[in-house]
Amino acid sequence: MRILIANHIDPAIRDRGDLRAWTQRVLWFADEGDVVVLCDEPDRQFLAYASSYTGVDPASLHLLVPSAGCHGGRLLDPESLTSDQFVRTVRDALGEGGLDAVEEVFALWPSAHVARFAAALGIADRFPGASFFAQDGGELGNNKATFRALAAGAGVPIPAGAVARSEREAIEATTALLDEADAVMVKQAHNGAGVGNQLLVSDASLTSDHVGARHLHHLDGGRGTIEAYWKERWDWASASGRFPVVIEEFVPDAVSVYSEHYAADDATRPTEMGTLLYVGRRLSHQIVPLRGVDDTVRAQLLHGGTRLAEAYRSLGYRGHLSADAIAPRDGRLVFTEVNAQVSGSLHIYQVIAHRIVDTAAAPERSVVEYHIPPTWAVPDFGAFLSAADELGCGYDPATRTGVIVSMPVIPLEPGRAQFVFCLAYAADAERQAVWDALDKHFAAVPADTYAASDHVGVPAQHAR
Repeated sequence: MRILIANHIDPAIRDRGDLRAWTQRVLWFADEGDVVVLCDEPDRQFLAYASSYTGVDPASLHLLVPSAGCHGGRLLDPESLTSDQFVRTVRDALGEGGLDAVEEVFALWPSAHVARFAAALGIADRFPGASFFAQDGGELGNNKATFRALAAGAGVPIPAGAVARSEREAIEATTALLDEADAVMVKQAHNGAGVGNQLLVSDASLTSDHVGARHLHHLDGGRGTIEAYWKERWDWASASGRFPVVIEEFVPDAVSVYSEHYAADDATRPTEMGTLLYVGRRLSHQIVPLRGVDDTVRAQLLHGGTRLAEAYRSLGYRGHLSADAIAPRDGRLVFTEVNAQVSGSLHIYQVIAHRIVDTAAAPERSVVEYHIPPTWAVPDFGAFLSAADELGCGYDPATRTGVIVSMPVIPLEPGRAQFVFCLAYAADAERQAVWDALDKHFAAVPADTYAASDHVGVPAQHAR
């Protein structure tokens, strides 16, 4: 038995708003009899759907929701985990002697509050890395500025750049980089999927829609324009001075890849490698396992990812982590960040690709997870599944191909919803054909309705 906690980055680090649907990906990891802690009641349709693939009886799960706290149930209030009332609720759910049966406390985000929760139950030894996380190790391990220091110390290649802790340092770093290149990437210490990145270009030809930077800024002059930019954007980039800012060289025409690992007490082990793809500067889809790269790139990715995993393990980090990298045309891989948490890739490969589809079996299969583009008008969960069946692309266990919805559907407005879905396929041509068929069926929103910097698929009045 495990206790699974469907949390996300602590709001004290970054407030993400409504994450009720996204954190329910934790249901893919649940086994019979597990305790699952959610910020709100689960989407029962999605729970039944996911359980039909994992073979878990939903009735066997202990689904617990602590007090809504200051987030109104949209996000798990970390402090609600350690309230006396909720700790008693968990003990009651486990029953007499139940704590002895708990093998692991598993959290999507390695919060200090989870460490305190495990300690309050008397099972801190079953939350891997509890001592490290109790001292706010989750923030340290997921800080992009800290990553650059650890990568440099471990001898892992990173893009040219610097960490700035003041507006003046940011100006100097940007000026120095632009003396050598025509574009730089500005990164918030804590953000994801390109939302916290801004691409600064002095040469408009370097503008790219296939890059992980939701925001774009044209520098149309010399140092004066750099100073003006940072005067306007320092508070955004540094979260009002709370965190350092990363400024690094932009590498054009590079492929985004990642290497995931598990850090245990005694060693680390690789778990999967994959590809990230961006369209319109939005994270569009990711593919596992890693295919279509040469052996040199693959070897660099595994070697650098392993060195990073070991560096994080030596700090005290335990659990899953993802080392992200970019592969330029010259094949010299550089690493860009580590996500020391349960990434948005784990459910794709560990459960859907490895257990349900079995991508390693013959004939070979791949799995892609797509974000619904803002141009699609999908009314609801049932409408999407019905359309997939009508188009002949519903999941077929006999062929191990087809569509699997991987998170609950979030209704945005009448006729529109937001979610992600996986597609198991044999060849790229098949993947593209299914996408084209779904796109033809659902594309009904003008492409210019949303800017790349908008929240994915969410009109302004809904964005938080």
